[in-house]
Amino acid sequence: ERTGRMMAARGRDRKPIGGDVPSDRPAGSLGSKVNEEEGTGMTWEDWRPELVVVGTDGSEGSRNAAAVAATLARRNHAALHIVTVVRPPEGWWGIAGGPPTAGALGNALIDAQREILDSTIESLDLEGLEWESSEEVGDPAATLVAYCERVGADVLVVGRRGAGLLERIVIGSVADRVTHQAPCPVLVVP
Repeated sequence: ERTGRMMAARGRDRKPIGGDVPSDRPAGSLGSKVNEEEGTGMTWEDWRPELVVVGTDGSEGSRNAAAVAATLARRNHAALHIVTVVRPPEGWWGIAGGPPTAGALGNALIDAQREILDSTIESLDLEGLEWESSEEVGDPAATLVAYCERVGADVLVVGRRGAGLLERIVIGSVADRVTHQAPCPVLVVP
């Protein structure tokens, strides 16, 4: 795990912004007021995330998402967590020879994650931002959701497309899955 500036641990005891859409509004429309029923009067314009998490897999869509996440963090003086998740192989599909050893496979996954993170970090202007990066292994959607829960993310930013066609057909896109499961708002970037 690498960091830009060390981040102080913060407790997370906040209520989520939003809530249920009142029945007199069309689906998908929150209007300009947030939490009207609670009488807070907070608007979306007042919302200031303190912790922005971005998932990256090295694809163009995730690079766009990382750039948007960095801008969102900068504009709100928020911390930025850059996370990559590598799915472990579920079987050996090699054409010839046996599967790699566990150590060799682990090293290859770590190297791939570091390459993705290094490339993403190099492409961003992180000057003056509190940031850290994390390399995770597992199902990308489930792992990003768990990461957001663990760190108390205020928003998760992901690219619209990143996985290959077969993965999107079989298990759905990461973006689609996190929008249904994340404990915080999700910003999907084209």
